[in-house]
Amino acid sequence: MSSAIIEINQLYTQFGSLIIHEALNLTIQKGEIIALIGGSGTGKTTLLREIILLEKPKSGSIRVFGQEILELSETQAIWLRQRCGVMFQHGALFSSLTVAENIAVPLKEHTDLSQRMIDEIVAYKIAIVGLPPYAGVNHPSQLSGGMVKRAALARALALDPEILFLDEPTAGLDPIGAGALDELILQLKKLLGLTIVMVTHDLDSLWKVTDRIAVLADKKVIAAKPIHELVNINHPWLQAYFHGARGRAAQESTWTAK
Repeated sequence: MSSAIIEINQLYTQFGSLIIHEALNLTIQKGEIIALIGGSGTGKTTLLREIILLEKPKSGSIRVFGQEILELSETQAIWLRQRCGVMFQHGALFSSLTVAENIAVPLKEHTDLSQRMIDEIVAYKIAIVGLPPYAGVNHPSQLSGGMVKRAALARALALDPEILFLDEPTAGLDPIGAGALDELILQLKKLLGLTIVMVTHDLDSLWKVTDRIAVLADKKVIAAKPIHELVNINHPWLQAYFHGARGRAAQESTWTAK
């Protein structure tokens, strides 16, 4: 690992009387794939959204690329959004636009490139996520669930980000589709040198793609370790998560694959 790319310190998040995060700390290293896991209501997606400034914590510090981002104005935050790509849980593609037009949105918003250059970049992004060329002229409603995920991923990669955020990337996919997307994530990390932060409940993905896993519980990150170390931590939620029937099956499947 090299230097830290995201540093979160003493983060405090509250909605009304409900405290989500309390003195939460987490450091994410450049070039790693790290997953955020935890029970319902532990603030996994909220934390992701705070890092990309879609939500704001009550207090604390979030430094990205060495700069404190919670003090940035909306205009000042543009540089951050240009260096980060986000794939939302259900794709969040614009239903009225084709796949190609969806991928072109950030390019038109954040660059002065010609339409010809945008078209070339869009075609490349479609190819790099494993979609067939004809997918570009289709609307999201004409695609399978797996293709929608890949189209959303292509849009997240449009501006060549350094950090990629994935919210439940394999949710709703069958095991074959989920496995193929896991492989794609690993390939993109290697090819593009990405740092990847993902929220997922998919135990197979956790075993297959992550370098570390950050566990949210008790309003904090209680551990941020490789999965083979997490399975031995004596915490009630972790024990139930990794040593239940599904957790054991995912672990055994990984060992069998190796």
